Amino acid sequence: MGEASGVDRYILSIDQSTQATKAILFDATGNPVCRVAKTHEQIYPAAGQVEHDPMEIFANVESAALEVLHRAAVPASKIVSLSITNQRETILAWDSETGLPVHNAIVWQDGRGYLLCESLRMAGKADIIKEKTGLRLDPYFSASKLAWIVRECEGARAAIRAHRLLAGTIDSWLMWKLSGRRVFATDYSNASRTMLFNIEKLAWDEELIDLFGLRGIRLPDPHCSDSLFGEAMIPGFDATLPIYGVMGDSHAALFGHCGWKAGDAKATYGTGSSIMTNIGTSRLDPGDGVVLSLAWGFKGLATHVLEGNIHSTGYTLRWLRDNLGLFSTYDEAERLAIEARNNGGVYLVPAFSGLGAPRWVHGIRAIVTGLSHGSNRGHIVRAGLESIAFQIFELVAEMNSRTRVPLAQLHVDGGPTRNGFLMQFQADLLGIPVIVPKVEELSALGVAFMGGISCGLWSGTGEVGALPVETNTFVPRMDEKERELLIEGWRSAVEQAISRRVE
Repeated sequence: MGEASGVDRYILSIDQSTQATKAILFDATGNPVCRVAKTHEQIYPAAGQVEHDPMEIFANVESAALEVLHRAAVPASKIVSLSITNQRETILAWDSETGLPVHNAIVWQDGRGYLLCESLRMAGKADIIKEKTGLRLDPYFSASKLAWIVRECEGARAAIRAHRLLAGTIDSWLMWKLSGRRVFATDYSNASRTMLFNIEKLAWDEELIDLFGLRGIRLPDPHCSDSLFGEAMIPGFDATLPIYGVMGDSHAALFGHCGWKAGDAKATYGTGSSIMTNIGTSRLDPGDGVVLSLAWGFKGLATHVLEGNIHSTGYTLRWLRDNLGLFSTYDEAERLAIEARNNGGVYLVPAFSGLGAPRWVHGIRAIVTGLSHGSNRGHIVRAGLESIAFQIFELVAEMNSRTRVPLAQLHVDGGPTRNGFLMQFQADLLGIPVIVPKVEELSALGVAFMGGISCGLWSGTGEVGALPVETNTFVPRMDEKERELLIEGWRSAVEQAISRRVE
């Protein structure tokens, strides 16, 4: 690849998320100059099961990347890195000879690993899994999903017998495909969310592999997130691109918020939500409400985070729009919430796939409580928006109890942060400022920062931190009594949902 100099250099970020694949070209000031998004099908084989077609996802990656490159008309010599960020716990397995998946990817929302997790819990294995991985024994993470594929799919078992079954998170699949099958790798952030990775040894753990019945499977080589992973070939583009920088989407968002110091925290509002607090290079007991993960490997060091994950946030709004037809656009949803003036005692508990952190409750359903003769669609829409803020409030409170240093502010990102009502309500519940950056694509930006530092576009975090960033800050203004009453009402609604457990 030829040399490029000055500010006239670019990074191509691939953000492969739950709902879509985005290709975004960033310039040397961190500004997005071109963006293309391609949605993919959400496959629901049965209640509680969610899948993606890996071939469709890869086709969308190639198509989106090529379209961005052609639209931007940037010479290959000026693109210094292709960087990848991805939906995390989603897992797939494929045959190294045919190059084809043996089954659809099983998505992070999918709960079909529940029975295996419960059997391991009954066998007393939860503590050793937590000690090695930092994670709670739960079907949210990848291992039990992969075990299901191996158990239920004859193609997977045949490939294991032939020593040809590869498995990994979406980043591994994309790199393997983009590199022409030359690179089979992942980074520490993605590996740490599989429940198979020892975060002390920074290696796959053979005992855990055996526990989940995965002996004989081939897992990707784990690397620091700032590594040079290989070279990507995009059909229709006249050059290969070096792959610098790979991170799971939530980790990349924290990096994009410049959350490099212990105590820095962010919340990503997507299909679900991730709340993450940097705790530095040393471990901290996460307790039972949240988990411990690796933020990234950077400059030879692994940074740790406390994290809590919510199953349904942005999804709740799509459900209200698409399934109930309560509004047509998200602007209309915000208007309806504001016009309602208050929630009228109505609460929506979005337990469509159970409740994630800090409660970790499976086998329950979403409910709406508190309806009266005066309730209208505005109250239900408002309850849906408020449910996002209530869940994040609970997670921040849990993290504050673990670190014993309350957050002074919360950086946020994701599509729902465009909703001014939601952001103000979030600040009111938390009692701290909520900071919204102008650039919404923080995962793509964060992995671009990682890739750009790695390849020398930027000298380090100091130079990246000095880049101009435009933000909007929401400060608390709710009366404390009103806040306490709302939180009490939310907790009562959640207890009602839990009391209706269906299993």
